[in-house]
Parts: sequence; C-alpha cells; structure tokens
Amino acid sequence: SDLSVRDTPLCSRALAERARLILLLFTLGESGCTYTRLKQLCVPFADRMMQKAVVALALLESASAFNAPASAARASRAGAATMFSEGDIGVLPPLGVYDPLGLIETRDMRRYEIMEIKHGRAAMLGFLHVIHVEAGVRFPGYISGSAELKFSDVPSGLFASLEAIPKLGWIQILAVALACETGYAGQPFSVVKQTEDKDPGDIGASGWVRYEDDAERTYKLNVERQNGRAAMLGITGCLVHELLGVDALYPTGGFGGDAPKEIIDRASAFSGFPSFVTA
Repeated sequence: SDLSVRDTPLCSRALAERARLILLLFTLGESGCTYTRLKQLCVPFADRMMQKAVVALALLESASAFNAPASAARASRAGAATMFSEGDIGVLPPLGVYDPLGLIETRDMRRYEIMEIKHGRAAMLGFLHVIHVEAGVRFPGYISGSAELKFSDVPSGLFASLEAIPKLGWIQILAVALACETGYAGQPFSVVKQTEDKDPGDIGASGWVRYEDDAERTYKLNVERQNGRAAMLGITGCLVHELLGVDALYPTGGFGGDAPKEIIDRASAFSGFPSFVTA
C-alpha cells in the first residue's frame, strides 16, 4: 500500500528510505517505478538525498527508453515463469534444481540463463588468458604503435595489464564486444544477436555447427555450462588474489616462495607457431 504523505521528519526519513530502495530496484531492472510517480511523492520535501534519487531515476528512465522492446518482452514473460526439472540443460548433480531463494517462480529465468552462459564464456576466455600470460605467451609485434608498446611489454598481472593498455585500445575492445552483442556486421562464422526464437546462448551464425544428435548436443551444452561456472569461480579467485597482493595463480608463492618463472619466451613465443619457444 502507498505511504501516506505527511510533513513530518519521520515520514521524510521513511520516504528517503523508500526512494533509495526504489532506486536500487530500478537499477537492477526489476522495478516499474517512474520518475513522475516518485516526483509526486518527493515534491513536498527538500531533502537533498531525495533530490539526488529523483535526478538519478530521471537519468535511468531516459536511458531505459532505448531498451523498451526488451523490457516489454521481459514483462510479457513474467506471467509464465520458466520451470526446471532433472535432465534440463545445466540442471546437474549433485545440486539438481537448486533454488534456495525461490527465484524460479518469480523471475524471468530465460534472461538469467542467457546471462549465465554469456558470463561463463567470457570467464573461460579470461581464465585461459591468465594461464597464457602467466606462462609468458605474448603475440608478436606492437599492441599500440603510437605508444610504442609491444605485446611483450605488457605485464602479466590482471590489474597491471589493465592499466598498461592505452585507452583507445580498450575502446576498440569494447567496440568489438558491442558488435558481438548486437550482431553488427555479422558473418556466417561470427556471432549474432540473441533472439527470442533461439535457445539461450545460441548466438552462432549460419556457419556454426548444430548437433543433430540430442544426446551429443545435451552433453556438449552441459560441458559448456559446467566449464563456464568453474571459470567464473576461477577468474573471480584470480582477481581476489591480486587484490590481496599475491600472484593470481600462485597465491601462496609457489613451491620456492615466489611465483614460478615464465616457461615461454615473451619475445619469440610465436616464432615457431603452432608450438611455443620455451624460455
């Protein structure tokens, strides 16, 4: 029920708390609150926090206008919750259908499946990257000609390598990620945009393999889902290790007290490709 508007300090604090809660829910994409409705509640009060909440909601609502079709699709699916059972993709022992918070009956689980698959794929690439750079693998040539920065000059640390890449380089990486997300300039062997008529995670264009055998297809998809989950835990662990000031892969310092030396020579790693030149 709506909170009665009374010009009292207690009510003002309650409305401030309510505004913060609505802002959080809106940010997470779960609230239907609008700027106009919150403004009606907040106009009688000049509390600075309320004003900030109203401005933030106005900005978020403007941005959400560009996502109206997706929001409408999510709203249409809200009434028909996706249910899971043993044997479904990703529902595996020993946990099976594990839903301690009861989200399956109230949330758009297709969206959550898509996010899990997407994050799992990104985490698998990220964790393989950590293993390779820790081993010493570097591409030949320059990562930035204008900055005279070679691939071999990029440090192996997760945050150190993040800071070493020029800003224009990260803009290019984000542009490629955006193109993959939207399917822009898609080719037969590239990725396309996730659509409602395809299974969650099916973003391969026409040149990608679709397994006709149901058993093989189920096995491959479950392997991808499990590897993605493990990779998400792995890359998160690497980040936590570095935040704690230790090596990403060797938080205890390795066998000799320090992280082991790189086994592949940075300067000539790809000179004998597909094999690597050891250090």
